[in-house]
Amino acid sequence: MNKNDVANIRKQFKLNNDLMAIREIYNVYVQKESGEIYHHVCQPFQMLELETQELFLGNFKKVLTGQLDSKLFELKFQRDAEDSTQTILFDGLQADTTEDWLEYMFAMVGKMFAHTVYDFDTVVTFIRGEYRKATRKRDLESEEGGDDEVYSNHFILCSLNRTDQPKKALLFDYVEKEFKSNTVFDPIINLQSPMSGFLFPAFNDNSSDVNHILYCAGKANEPDFTFIEQVLNCEDIITADEDKDGFELILKKVIGDQVDSKIISNVYEEIDKVIQENEENEESEAPMLDYKDIGRILEVSGVENVDTAKVEHAFKDVLADETHEFKASNLIPKKIKIDTNVANLSIDPKDLKNIKYIMYQGKRCLLLEIDEDVIVEGFRLETETL
Repeated sequence: MNKNDVANIRKQFKLNNDLMAIREIYNVYVQKESGEIYHHVCQPFQMLELETQELFLGNFKKVLTGQLDSKLFELKFQRDAEDSTQTILFDGLQADTTEDWLEYMFAMVGKMFAHTVYDFDTVVTFIRGEYRKATRKRDLESEEGGDDEVYSNHFILCSLNRTDQPKKALLFDYVEKEFKSNTVFDPIINLQSPMSGFLFPAFNDNSSDVNHILYCAGKANEPDFTFIEQVLNCEDIITADEDKDGFELILKKVIGDQVDSKIISNVYEEIDKVIQENEENEESEAPMLDYKDIGRILEVSGVENVDTAKVEHAFKDVLADETHEFKASNLIPKKIKIDTNVANLSIDPKDLKNIKYIMYQGKRCLLLEIDEDVIVEGFRLETETL
């Protein structure tokens, strides 16, 4: 799934939406430490109170929120896995009755708590629904398109949430007109920050891909590898941070520890060109870069004495896999931070070429090229020619 696929389905989780039909919702309350199920209930989603529906819809959006390869990961199922999650979810998706669907979801809960123990109670929520997307926008003149013809895909979404105990508080009773302590001890289900979750199947080019699943990590760049391998039965992944770190180590192997800021800026610009060219074609897959692509980018960026063999050797030395491909979008930092004992700078990667690291009167200095006057506390600084 690309970011547009994720965004399209995420925005459909709203009340009274004909493009998102949620059939059932199944909530399972699991006790801490023992992992025993204390209570579970299934009911039609539309039978919930509107306020409750909104709370859950917000939670489902959270499961589908975040950067790909950082918080959201499209995972590939392992082949020939015992008690395969892919089979459980596929059969659950095809189940004719609610009772059959619940049996498969109950099996998923068993897998989720077979390898993990929490020191707080948790709630697992499953929904089964249908996601529709118009094949084309409605023509205002002919009034054709829009909801007249849609892509239709069935899905299962899961959200795992922790529970918190209410804090002690002092309340004011308007009826009795008195102050008193809060005596409510019912646990609060934290729907704002899902611990993890998944969407099955993945969606690509407006069609279902049952060989992949979209997994949501609780925190960016901190996927639960036990959950991925033991619960979802999926193949290993590399996070965006790991991809970026590996790329930086390869650059050091090829370029060295010292480099002109303009060269690094050129490298980021060349990678960004690849990304922009790819985004013009919405149906194309995310661009990947192998050692040949990296070698070409370094050469056109002004790196001297670089060749394909040298880059290939760096791949093998750093990653132990010369066939590895980097996802281009993982390699460009959102901001470059320069920390000194005088000031901390945060700049866009494309502006790195406007910074020079120089020696002036025996002192290390950063020379920053700018286009406008500098205002400090309302005063415009005088220009000094060195």
